[in-house]
Amino acid sequence: MSAPRHFLTLLDLTDDEFRQLIRRASELKNLKTLYEPLKNRVLAMIFEKSSTRTRVSFEAGMIQFGGNAIFLSPRDTQLGRGEPIEDSARVLSRMVDCIMLRTHLHETVEIFARHSRVPVINGLTDRFHPCQLLADMQTYFEARGDISGRTVAWVGDGNNMCQTYVHAAQRLNFKLRIACPSGYEPPRDLIAAAGHHVEIVADPQTAVRGADLVVTDVWASMGQEDEQQARAQVFRKFHVDSALMAEADPAALFMHCLPAHRGEEVTADVLEGPQSAVWDEAENRLHAQKALLEMLLVR
Repeated sequence: MSAPRHFLTLLDLTDDEFRQLIRRASELKNLKTLYEPLKNRVLAMIFEKSSTRTRVSFEAGMIQFGGNAIFLSPRDTQLGRGEPIEDSARVLSRMVDCIMLRTHLHETVEIFARHSRVPVINGLTDRFHPCQLLADMQTYFEARGDISGRTVAWVGDGNNMCQTYVHAAQRLNFKLRIACPSGYEPPRDLIAAAGHHVEIVADPQTAVRGADLVVTDVWASMGQEDEQQARAQVFRKFHVDSALMAEADPAALFMHCLPAHRGEEVTADVLEGPQSAVWDEAENRLHAQKALLEMLLVR
């Protein structure tokens, strides 16, 4: 049996494969005929964290492809009672065709993949959220064309989304300017590995000036709820409003992976405004993940 191909970070793709997935996602989005390449195939979805878009998009995608998806939570399985990750991977991968994990620690999905006989997909960890970036980049390509040579501004926490944008900059050859409060930047080794693709700047205005895409996320990610009040003080100047968007290129898009906290990391007028691509971005989770499932299980 050949080793399965996993999707744990964007670096598991080549530059060409990333662009091929984006193109294929748009093709699937516009497909009008019945297409069921995963008939009778099963996706196991393991969620240690809550989810709306990830769960619905993967589940709907499998149904549209003629397959099925099984939702698993630690409350309902032996994972929540201390069964070793390795054992769960060995057992589940003998019963299903693909496994998607949304988990707290990135190490968990890495261990799971090492012991799985089927493809493993990272549905979000504390370090990376590659499925979201597939959708983000599909959205940009559909609206503005190839992002190569463009400038992307990240405003806010150097969290898993920000860190995945670092990988995307490497794979798709764009410039990423990151504005974070001191002490909240992405890991130094990640930035160093990205080389000239990434720049850390002191303030949001510098990051956004002339940018083609502006992106932000909540100030406190899942699992950091107890830090919300303290982070609100630290991040108060790192929010996206209409004045900040005016610093960007006039054709710039705004993105947010959602859910958004209006009035905190982004104002309602930006989220609902003409430059916002968040609703297309959210829909494209479905199409991008269908393209990913097809790549891992069919091609």
